[in-house]
Amino acid sequence: MRKYVFIWKSEIMSSLQYIWNILFDFLGYLVILFIFFQLWQYLYSDPKQVINGYTMKQMVWYVIVTEVLWSSLGGRKLCAKICDDVKSGNVAYHLCKPYSYIGYVLTSHLGSITVKFILYIMIGLGLGFLFLGSFPSISLISMFFVLLSSVLATIISTLLITFIGLFSFKIEDANPFYWLYSKFILVLGTIFPIEFFPTVLRPVLQYSPIFAVTYGPAKLFVHFTVKGALEVLFVQGIYIGIAYGLCLWLYRKGVRSLNVNGG
Repeated sequence: MRKYVFIWKSEIMSSLQYIWNILFDFLGYLVILFIFFQLWQYLYSDPKQVINGYTMKQMVWYVIVTEVLWSSLGGRKLCAKICDDVKSGNVAYHLCKPYSYIGYVLTSHLGSITVKFILYIMIGLGLGFLFLGSFPSISLISMFFVLLSSVLATIISTLLITFIGLFSFKIEDANPFYWLYSKFILVLGTIFPIEFFPTVLRPVLQYSPIFAVTYGPAKLFVHFTVKGALEVLFVQGIYIGIAYGLCLWLYRKGVRSLNVNGG
């Protein structure tokens, strides 16, 4: 375990050397939040109006949380790195290392985005206060569950993107699959809560990765209940197990094919 902590810390120190790049990336995040703030102001004629169980303030905070989770992830870069590792044969370099490739990818990526994640949270809270004039009423225990579910959501997203990247063992380039996945999460998981979709579509989204990686933590932030928190954490635990198992299965299968072909 200590070797993974060392990898995580090393990536954090490395990311601090590029703090200005993180701040420049924030500009796109700022534009997205501004656009959606204007959208919700237009849709809600009265700030106290409730649409599908959400007030205007709750919708703005919902988008802020989902955008923090998605914008700070750096998924495209992660998927491209894994594809390059597979295509270049660099993945074989990790076979003789005292750690698993999946564990290395997970901890190194989490380390590389830790600073970005914290900065996005701080900036998101500041923008929310600037737009709305107040913070949501949230207790320390609810904040703990929100942060915990946000960390788990980031772990799940990293594992799912790793799984997509490992498809490069089977096809030449897995990046188009990441593009499809990212648009699925972006359109259905960050802009609107599940309650805003047609009734027939809600059960599908409820069991999709959207619930675990964006909707769950954001819902807890705007409307916290202990039952809801336990449900989100339970689902996230299942998704972590499934995503890690899929990554391990595909990696071992890919490495076996490398060995068979003399790679």
